Amino acid sequence: GLIELARAHDCELVGGDTTQGPLTICICVFGEVPIGQALLRSGARAGDRLYVSGTVGDARLALECFRDKVALEGQGFSVVRRAMERPEPRVALGISLRGVATSAIDVSDGLLGDLGHVLRASGVGATVHADALPRSTVLAAQPLHVQRECTLAGGDDYELLFTAPLQSDAEVQAAARQAGVAVTCIGQIDAAPGLRLLDAQGQPIAQQFAGFDHFL
Repeated sequence: GLIELARAHDCELVGGDTTQGPLTICICVFGEVPIGQALLRSGARAGDRLYVSGTVGDARLALECFRDKVALEGQGFSVVRRAMERPEPRVALGISLRGVATSAIDVSDGLLGDLGHVLRASGVGATVHADALPRSTVLAAQPLHVQRECTLAGGDDYELLFTAPLQSDAEVQAAARQAGVAVTCIGQIDAAPGLRLLDAQGQPIAQQFAGFDHFL
């Protein structure tokens, strides 16, 4: 998987550590961004729409299968296992969103946890429609509490979570088509600080969700 991604993005594999014993993987990736065109965490503004690419939650569902907390068999397990073990970074989408998105972050430690980084860096709040988050048919077949835990507090999806002005929706969709990946509006940025989580009926969700903790 790593070699395929390196070839796809014209990255050279240089050097490596020689170790003995338990598996150790240490990767450093270097790149360049045109001056002034980096997508940062600090640009979200009140009134912006909040989007996420692709689907989220499958990697966490696969992890729960490996932990024997969820039972999946056959094709369903293969789908979520691939999402966990061979994610595809949304490089093309990030490039297409230059000049359109006001902020961006990849979903690595859970959507709400990573959104929190954007809100703090930008000095804003957000409203998220939890049940509007895009998910695979495999995850959608799970009980609602499992779906929410995986989509909101999962991680390792490496989808892009980003913001853009309301009037830029057509440009956002054009960027998504150019990159060949779907994007979904899941909420909006608010001037009032804090995070408001709503269900499908627009009612507040009382349950608390935290980003994935590797040590629990």
